[in-house]
Amino acid sequence: MYKVLRLFLTVLLFGIVTGCGDQRILEKLGLIQTTSYDIAPGSDEDESKQKLLISVTIPRPDSGTGTGSGGVNREFLTAIAQTSKGGRVNLSRQTELQLVSGQLRNTLFGLSLAKQGIWEHIDTLVRDPSISPKVKITVVNGNAHDLLAKNYPFHPRTGQYIDRMLEKESHSQVVPSTTLYQFTKDYFDDGIDPIAPMIKEAGDNVKIDGVALFQKDRYIMKIEPKQALIFAMMRTDIKQGDLNVDLSGQNRNNEHVTLSSLVSHRSVHVTPHNGNFRVDINIKVSGSVLEYIGVLDLENDKDRSTIEKLVSEYVQANANEMIAVMQKNRVDSLGLGKNIRSTLHYAQWHKMNWPDTYQRIEVKFHVNVRIKDYGMFTK
Repeated sequence: MYKVLRLFLTVLLFGIVTGCGDQRILEKLGLIQTTSYDIAPGSDEDESKQKLLISVTIPRPDSGTGTGSGGVNREFLTAIAQTSKGGRVNLSRQTELQLVSGQLRNTLFGLSLAKQGIWEHIDTLVRDPSISPKVKITVVNGNAHDLLAKNYPFHPRTGQYIDRMLEKESHSQVVPSTTLYQFTKDYFDDGIDPIAPMIKEAGDNVKIDGVALFQKDRYIMKIEPKQALIFAMMRTDIKQGDLNVDLSGQNRNNEHVTLSSLVSHRSVHVTPHNGNFRVDINIKVSGSVLEYIGVLDLENDKDRSTIEKLVSEYVQANANEMIAVMQKNRVDSLGLGKNIRSTLHYAQWHKMNWPDTYQRIEVKFHVNVRIKDYGMFTK
């Protein structure tokens, strides 16, 4: 019995000692929350010889001596390296903290780098088991390092500020919620190209600057912020959103309408057409009138139908305009290739040169807007 007890205590003690070998004390950890990637200043024009400018932000609850109102409670590190992992080593040499990526929330890519392609950097993140697949991918219209380095007076923790803003805007369908997982999925999937939110510096703030559209992993063009909600309707069903419509372009003098609580549903129909394909996309939209400025009477059924028709024409015209530009630039951000692929045999799809075919297909949007309610006020 005594020998059994000794053996048990020995095993228990061994487990306790070995369990202490990989302890990570919170105060000694640098929890990276946001990282940025840019082409390093003065880099060679040859992409294979270019270096990266990599920056990270680390919250420092114990600090309060930074610049700005009330102090900036963060540590900002920057390094130049040939690869992202090499940059990580250089960053680690600048701080007494042990850098860890388990709390990474957002990865920012400068526009110049995004135009060259970002997959090799995303691939590095995807392969790191400590990094969540829910990390956001964001494109900066400008230099990502400069945007992240700046101290914004009303937003002491820049990384947290950007993360919360993107979260809020994605809920209202203004920008997509693009994660490592979603970007990787669209990158490898046949018949769709990735997208990502785009932001830029605006004085003492950061603002949404539309939606970045990629061809594989290279940035090609963007959707303007005012068209972002319509783009979301073109791409998927939405359950929440607000749409401001200026009816001046439809021969209505100084008339504006704002719809809220928008819900939309789209259906895609593919038809072989003259040796090519015709794609008809039907979008049904319903919402409440939050504001209307004009001469029509919302309580009058005929006038209300007129507003529905005008808004339908506005959304439809914008959708047809956007898809024409996307086809010209060979970016299939709506995933029309997936819809066409589902109508073909495997061999037929792989025999097809989809980027060339995509430019030639006929795509038409058909939009129907219905006003659910317009308030309880009666004249």
